[in-house]
Amino acid sequence: MTGTGRDGGGKGTLRAELLRARRAMTVQERSAAARALAERALELPELAAAGTVAAYVSVGGEPGTRELLDVLRGRGVRVLLPVLRPDNDLDWAVYEGPDSLVRAGRGLLEPDGPRLGRDAVLAADTVLLPGLAVDVDGVRLGRGGGSYDRVLARLARAGAYPALVVLLYAAEVVARVPREPHDHPVHAVITPDGVRRFG
Repeated sequence: MTGTGRDGGGKGTLRAELLRARRAMTVQERSAAARALAERALELPELAAAGTVAAYVSVGGEPGTRELLDVLRGRGVRVLLPVLRPDNDLDWAVYEGPDSLVRAGRGLLEPDGPRLGRDAVLAADTVLLPGLAVDVDGVRLGRGGGSYDRVLARLARAGAYPALVVLLYAAEVVARVPREPHDHPVHAVITPDGVRRFG
C-alpha cells in the first residue's frame, strides 16, 4: 500500500485505505484476531515481564485488546488505560476489569477510576500503542489525532524508555509509512501472526 498527495506525505490516503480494509473484516475475523493477539502478545518478553503496562481499549475495527487486558490483569500486571482530555492529551487510570469501563466521547471506553495525571505513563515498562500501520523501520501510522505523539514526546523528555509496541493486523505491517520529524519509531509490533521486532 502506498499513499501520495497533499495530506501529510500521503498519510491521509494510506489511512483511508487501511480503514476500508478494517471495515471489510467480518465479526468472526475480528474475534479470531483478538484471541490470537492475546496469545501472541506474551511472546514478547518485555510484555510478559512487565509490572506496569500502558494499554488502551480497542474500539470499532481496531485489533481487539480486551482479552489481552484481562490476561495481563490476571497475571498481576498493573494496566493503565488512557482517558482523553479536552485538549486531546491523555490522562491515565488503572484498569479494574471490564465492569470499570464507561462510555466516553468519540466512541471510546475509559476506566471510571481516579485519574492519575498525564505523567502516570512514565511508570510503564511497556506502552501498547494503537495504530493503523507500521513499516519495516518501526515507524507507526496513527489515526492523526496526535494524542499518542504527545505521550511519546513526554516519555522522551522524561528520559523514560519503556518498550513501545503497536498492535495491528498482519496485513498492516507495510513496506513504508510516510514519516515526519516528530515520529517516534516503535520497538516491536504484535499481530495475530506473531511478534516482530525493529532495530
